[in-house]
Amino acid sequence: MFKTGIKLIFLLALIYSATAYGQTTDTLKKDTVKIDTALLNKYRIDSRRNAIPVPPAPLQIRQELIPVTMLDYKVSYWRKSITFGLNFNQSAFTNNYSAGGVSSIAIGSNFIYHTEYNKAPFSYVSELNLQYGKSKNKGLGSRKTNDRIFWDNKLATQMAKHWFFFGALSFESQFDKGYTYDPNNVLPPTLISNFMAPGYLTESVGFEYKPASYFDLRLGTGTARQTFVLDDAIFAPGQTDAFGVKRGRTTRTDIAFQAVAILDKDIAKNMHLNARYEMFVPYGQPLSYTRHRLDAVLAAKVNRLVNVSLNGTLLFDKNTGINDIQGTEGLALGVLYKFP
Repeated sequence: MFKTGIKLIFLLALIYSATAYGQTTDTLKKDTVKIDTALLNKYRIDSRRNAIPVPPAPLQIRQELIPVTMLDYKVSYWRKSITFGLNFNQSAFTNNYSAGGVSSIAIGSNFIYHTEYNKAPFSYVSELNLQYGKSKNKGLGSRKTNDRIFWDNKLATQMAKHWFFFGALSFESQFDKGYTYDPNNVLPPTLISNFMAPGYLTESVGFEYKPASYFDLRLGTGTARQTFVLDDAIFAPGQTDAFGVKRGRTTRTDIAFQAVAILDKDIAKNMHLNARYEMFVPYGQPLSYTRHRLDAVLAAKVNRLVNVSLNGTLLFDKNTGINDIQGTEGLALGVLYKFP
């Protein structure tokens, strides 16, 4: 009986131990699941409200063929521009103004047409420059302030990086009659020039050096110039020649060496300099008859239309009958428009 009781107690203890072990195992499992779920919730990213999940489209890079008809275009080797300027000046005084003064009005105009063709190795440049100005002072009548017609054409072919072989043709004259005036306003004006009196036609062949787009130097080793005087009225009584043309004749031809230097450059913001120097050395005449001419225009842009310009000309030419340097200068504020 005693042995049977011991066996029963041992069996009950064994069953209790197994039950306790099972409960402990389940508890550990539950705790482990709880820990893993907390870690997952920590790094979970919630989707936006009402968002529809869209699978990302695959990125593809592929070659696309363009039809040849879409590349149908034309190349223009021409560049053209027109510049027009107009200057106006006016002043007025009453008859009893204590400081004195003369009422006057003046107007000046400038027109430049420039065309250029570039297709290596050939190039062509043509520029037409027209200038005319007039002023009128009270009691003195109207007088010309500026007058010039200049047309320059040049055809060149490239020989080296900066050297070209060129042929040029230029024409120069004026629009209106020119007079000299008596300082005392006693003697009547004297006619000294007119259209094609003088007029110059110059043909030149030689070499051109162009190290930059804004500068070129022409060396006309073979140059011919015809000087025209088509108005005999410019000859003063007893005068035998005018501008190198003998009285009774209309033309004179000179063979010479010619050098022309041209600078056309923006030297500062809204400031542009255009200068042209010409040296003409006639063969068969003394070097003292070498003709020098310098034309320069310095223009400063105030805004899109208004500009200030300073222009001047220096000339030394004994064939004009004057053995000294001649010069003219003008300062103007006006409208300047260039298109395109």
